[in-house]
Amino acid sequence: MRPSGIFSTCLAVLASFTTLAQTNSVETRSLSLEDCIEIAIQHNLDVQIQRYNPQIAAFNLGGLYGGYEPNLYLNGEHDDNQQPGGVDSQGRVIPGAEIKTDRYAGGFTGLLPWGLDYNLGINLSDQTTTRPAIPGGNFTNVVQNTFFVPAWGSNVTFLSTNTSVTGVPGFSTETYSGQAGFLQLRQPLLKNFWIDNTRLQIFLDKKSLQISELDLRSQVMRTISAVEQAYYNLIFSQENVKVQQKAVELAERQLSENKKRVEVGAMAPLDEKQAQSQVASSQADLFNAQGLAETQERVLKSLLSDDYSKWAKVGIQPTARLLAIPQRFDLQDSWRKGLATRPDLLSQRVSLEKQGKIVKYQQNQLFPQLDVVGTGGYNSSAGDFNGYLDQFKNRDNPFWSVGGQLTLPLGNTSARNSLKAAKAAKEQATLGLKQMEQNVMITIENDIANANTRFQQVTATREARIYAEAALDAEQKKLESGKSTSFVVLQLQRDLTSAASAEISALANYNIALAQLAFDEGSTLERRHVTLQWK
Repeated sequence: MRPSGIFSTCLAVLASFTTLAQTNSVETRSLSLEDCIEIAIQHNLDVQIQRYNPQIAAFNLGGLYGGYEPNLYLNGEHDDNQQPGGVDSQGRVIPGAEIKTDRYAGGFTGLLPWGLDYNLGINLSDQTTTRPAIPGGNFTNVVQNTFFVPAWGSNVTFLSTNTSVTGVPGFSTETYSGQAGFLQLRQPLLKNFWIDNTRLQIFLDKKSLQISELDLRSQVMRTISAVEQAYYNLIFSQENVKVQQKAVELAERQLSENKKRVEVGAMAPLDEKQAQSQVASSQADLFNAQGLAETQERVLKSLLSDDYSKWAKVGIQPTARLLAIPQRFDLQDSWRKGLATRPDLLSQRVSLEKQGKIVKYQQNQLFPQLDVVGTGGYNSSAGDFNGYLDQFKNRDNPFWSVGGQLTLPLGNTSARNSLKAAKAAKEQATLGLKQMEQNVMITIENDIANANTRFQQVTATREARIYAEAALDAEQKKLESGKSTSFVVLQLQRDLTSAASAEISALANYNIALAQLAFDEGSTLERRHVTLQWK
C-alpha cells in the first residue's frame, strides 16, 4: 500500500471517532450566561455548602441567649438525728431525743442582660422531735449533761447545767419553718458591669453571623465569576473548533489541487507531500481543539450541577457571542467600590470590631469585683402547714438585707497579660486590614490595565486575521498563475488559522478580564443583577 493510502485510512479512522463523539451527546441545551448563573446559584455545590454556615452561626447565636433563660431548681433532703441523753448526779438516766427533719427548696435562678444574678424561691423545713418520758421525781445540778426540751412552736431548746426538771413527760412535736418567699440579688458594679463573658460571646457571635453571610456572598460572587470564565472559555473553545475545521477544509482543498497539478506535471510530488502533512497537522489540531472544548464543557457543567449524572449526556450550546464592548474605566471609582463593597474587606473589618470588643472586655477584667448584694422575703414558722402558709400570706415576718462584697486581686497578672495580648491582636488585625486594602487597590489597578490590554489585543488580532485572509487569497491567486509555491500558501493557511484563533481568544480574554474586574471591585452581583436575601 502506498503512503497516501495509509494517510487516507488514518483520516477515515479519525473521522469515525468524530462521528462517535457526536452521537454520544444525547441532548443539547442552549443556555445564555444568565441561565448558567441562575442554575449555578441554585445547584452549585460550593454555594450550597457555604449556605449552611449562616444557619449554623444563627443557631450558635440563639444558643447563647439561653444564658438569660431562668433555671428551675428543686431540692429535697431528709435528716435523721439521734441526740444522746445523759446521767444526772444521782445516776439516773436522762433519755436522748430523736430529731427528724425534711427540708425542701425550690425556685428560679438566672442572669439578666446587665449582669444581675437573681434567685427567687422558697425554703421549707418540716421537723419532728421525739423524746421518751423521763421517770418521775425531782433532780437538780445536772452537770456536763445536755438534754432537750421543745420550745413552743419552734425547734428544741437546749437545757444544761444547774437545771431542775420535774418529771418531764415524753413528747413528739412537729414544726414547719423556713423562708416562705425570698428574693436574692447580686449586681456587679465594676468588673462584669458593662460587659461580661455572656455579653461578649453574644456580641462575637453576632459578628460571626455577619461574617458568615459575607462569606456566602463572596462564594456566590466567586461562583458567578467562575461561571462567566467557563462560559466564555467554552464559547472560545467551540469557536476554535470551527476555526480548526476551516483549517482542515483549506488544507484538504489545497491537497486536492496539488494532486491535480502533480498529475498533469505542473507541480513536483514534494508539494503534494507537504499538503498531506498540512492536512494531518490540521486534523491533529482539530482533535486537540475538540478535546479542549469537551473539557471546558465539563468545567462549566461542574459549576452548574449538584448531580453530574443528569448533565453527563447533555451538550451545552452557549447562545451568546463573543463581543468586545468598549468600557470606560474610572480607577478612583473602582477603588471606591472595592474598598466599600468587597465581602472579604467587610469581613476583615467585622473581625477587627470583634477584636476591639475583646479589648474592652479585657480592660473591664482589670477592675476589682465589687458587687452589691440584697436579699428580702418573709419568714414563717408554725406547728402545722396551714399555719405556715397563713403567716406567709399575712406577711407577718418580713426580712431584708443589703450589703456589698469587694474582691481585689493582688497581682492581677492574668488579666493584665490578657489585655496586652488582646491589644496586640487588635493592632495586628488593623495592619492586616490595611494590607488587604492596599492589595485590593493594586489588584483593581492591574485589572483595569489588563482589560485595556485585552481590548487592544482584540483590535490587533482582528486586523491580523483580516490581513491574513487577504494575504492567503492573494497568494492562492499567485499560485494559480504559477508565481508562488505550495509551501508559501500552506504557511499562509497556518498563519490565518493562528490569527483567527488568536482573535477569538482575545475576545474571550477581554470578557473574562471584565468579569475579574467586577469581582475585585465587589460588584459582580450588581453587574449580573443578582440579589441575595437572608432568611
